[in-house]
Amino acid sequence: MLLVYMSLTGQTRKFIDKFDWPSLELTPDNAFTEIHEPYVIVAPTYEREVTDILFDFIETGNNASYLQGVAGGGNRNFNTLFCFTAKDIAEEFNVPLLHVFEFQGSDNDVNIMKEQVACLGQAGIK
Repeated sequence: MLLVYMSLTGQTRKFIDKFDWPSLELTPDNAFTEIHEPYVIVAPTYEREVTDILFDFIETGNNASYLQGVAGGGNRNFNTLFCFTAKDIAEEFNVPLLHVFEFQGSDNDVNIMKEQVACLGQAGIK
């Protein structure tokens, strides 16, 4: 599964680096890239203006049709706002929220994420 993400502080990138999966880090230069394969968004938690790049990517071409789910990273100190970006994407695009993790995630977070993505495959990629 392709992991699509953005990383401002490097925490999300460190999480992605724990996988041996293909990935695409979004930047202003490639936010409007069109892809033709199933993917999962891994979203850090920031205000919408900061994460618009994720929404731009999803809304480019037919990318939304390939979106299988979303995971989010954040800081639990934000209480109810913990991982709100991932939750918003899941709701807006009607895809499952696969997992939320703190900072760069733990080995357990990686295992949970792998299990969740495997379940997507068993359910049939839409």
